Amino acid sequence: MTPEVSHPASTVASATYHVQRSLRHCLSTVAELLYDNGHVLETVTLPQSGLTRRELMDLNSHCASWKTCQRVLEESGAAELNDYGRFVLTPMGREMMFDMFGQGAADCA
Repeated sequence: MTPEVSHPASTVASATYHVQRSLRHCLSTVAELLYDNGHVLETVTLPQSGLTRRELMDLNSHCASWKTCQRVLEESGAAELNDYGRFVLTPMGREMMFDMFGQGAADCA
């Protein structure tokens, strides 16, 4: 008799859970680091705003965890560079930020 095959659905659900947990952790860390460095959440939640390349370099040099969180957010599709070359959250990233911190903290609308 052959051993049972693992259940792919549970593997996918587990992977999804870990990705969402990692994203939420990074969003929380990003929010804290933004505040600690004189920014507000709207800096990254408003599509027409965003962090400039210089601001990103400053955060990378002053905050050890920023670079990792930025990479996780970009690779997951929760953040990107906007048309102006500034780092912002995508609609998915903004929705997760809204779920975590509420509309007043995550949007200006």
